Amino acid sequence: MNRRQTLKWLGGLSAFMLPVTAPGPTWASAGAGAGLQKSKAEWAALLPPASYRVLFEEDTERAGSSPLNQEKRDGTFVCAACYLPLFDSSTKYESGTGWPSFWQPLPAAVATRTDFKLIYPRTEYHCSRCSGHQGHVFNDGPKPTGKRYCNNGVALRFVPRDERLPELRT
Repeated sequence: MNRRQTLKWLGGLSAFMLPVTAPGPTWASAGAGAGLQKSKAEWAALLPPASYRVLFEEDTERAGSSPLNQEKRDGTFVCAACYLPLFDSSTKYESGTGWPSFWQPLPAAVATRTDFKLIYPRTEYHCSRCSGHQGHVFNDGPKPTGKRYCNNGVALRFVPRDERLPELRT
């Protein structure tokens, strides 16, 4: 490849990468964007630093670091920010990735968009109520959906079935 071809190829690559800096999410979910809206400062005051970074700066926790990987009880996983129920424990499974994984969210609980942060497109998902970043969804999960919702543990809170779900944050 000569210099001109290389520059042309890099120009095409930079156009492909443009969505990395495109403003605002494009959510694919009924009710996405409707719900709880707080400033980043308000969320930072309510959440532990690691949870805030994942939920509102789209950070990723270290694989294998979440105690929720070992959670086997019957219950509900709720958004750590606004407490919206996101996953039922019956859809949790061991994916071997080091993050809590689920094959299906609760109805209308998450919203998705395409993420280009690693150059190639991935589907990220967020809480449909507060837009807190949860993780990414992949097409390598178990039946019946074939999906793997790979979640950051610090973005979730587990509520055992025999306990009352927390009131949604306002």
